[in-house]
Amino acid sequence: MESLRQLYRIGTGPSSSHTMAPRQAALIFLKKYPGAARYRVSLFGSLAATGRGHLTDKALADVFQSHDTSLELLWVPEKSLPLHPNGMRFEALTESGEVLQQWEVYSIGGGALRDNDDAVVPVSIYPLTRMGDILNSLEQSGESLWEHVLNCEDSDFLDFLDQVWDVMSSAVGQGLDHAGILPGGLGLGRKAQTFYRKSGLYGAHLRNNARIWAYALAVSEENASGGMIVTAPTCGASGVLPAVLRYLNETLECSYHEILRALATAGLVGNLVKHNASISGAEVGCQGEVGTACAMAAAAATQLHGGTIRQIEYAAEMGLEHHLGLTCDPVNGLVQIPCIERNAHAATRALSCCHFAMLSGGEHKISFDEITLVMNETGQALPSLYRETSAGGIAEAYRQRGCPQAPTAAERL
Repeated sequence: MESLRQLYRIGTGPSSSHTMAPRQAALIFLKKYPGAARYRVSLFGSLAATGRGHLTDKALADVFQSHDTSLELLWVPEKSLPLHPNGMRFEALTESGEVLQQWEVYSIGGGALRDNDDAVVPVSIYPLTRMGDILNSLEQSGESLWEHVLNCEDSDFLDFLDQVWDVMSSAVGQGLDHAGILPGGLGLGRKAQTFYRKSGLYGAHLRNNARIWAYALAVSEENASGGMIVTAPTCGASGVLPAVLRYLNETLECSYHEILRALATAGLVGNLVKHNASISGAEVGCQGEVGTACAMAAAAATQLHGGTIRQIEYAAEMGLEHHLGLTCDPVNGLVQIPCIERNAHAATRALSCCHFAMLSGGEHKISFDEITLVMNETGQALPSLYRETSAGGIAEAYRQRGCPQAPTAAERL
């Protein structure tokens, strides 16, 4: 299991799978095979089906234009490459169109890449890859989950988490400051600022929920507009964890170190899902994105409330369990409907899971490891209509009304 540096990725939205990873893949290919007369990129499966709405074409075009070379982009939504629904084929061509070099690579979720030779897979640094094994080890050593993370990561990891928290906090602040319509053609207005302003008008319960929602909306709206965010574990689910940490930082008066330790524990939970199942909406639906984000935030919240490692595990298990079956059917392929609202509701659910776990002793019948495997199985059973192709569900309901579809890169300029 690789470093949490590969889970918490700092970059611009709206999609880790569809913009961050293709952009990185293009940079890798151009570095390996520079100087070709021209280049061709073919996008397959989910990348082709929702790439325009996710700005995949723009991300790729920007990279090739910055290298002063031409790009031919092919969309092949009806076909998937063998290893993952988010497949790409990069080709370096002669002037006459002869293929000089070819590389097939996959965007496997959260901005991560994998190819047929595993040439882009990060080094594994975590010897234990199941929550149950980690808990058993910690009960012997007396250490906490965050201490386990620091024992596995390098000596500069806390500095990295400091940067992660800084970007998360900035995304909340930027989102609360901004107003207006989100880009993409849906005419969807930002809500974070309004929610935050109205939160002070109500009683304690609604006021608290409104603040959490405002923080989650703020980050998700920044992501949707191409702002700087942290994948947690993906761009589409990036609002959940910052919202919960911002709220608890204010209400529990957490120290700086407590927040960083909570980030470490949350990251471990996300990493376990990523390693043992998937955080890719194209592979397992939104349960792998928002469901994992909820589990991460529930674990962090329980730790900040003083929970035991067993209570933290229970909260994380509930956060994932109660998102089982959640489909990924974004309208027009944009990370807006239903994604933004889902972040807000998952943030409050994460706190509910925390409170539930704290009231218990941490005992429960289905483990986090078991629910992770169930989530993966459920995701594989979902028809492709509901795994980030925008071919069914909410996206199809919107399309049936005769509403406009996502514009191409040329139309966006």
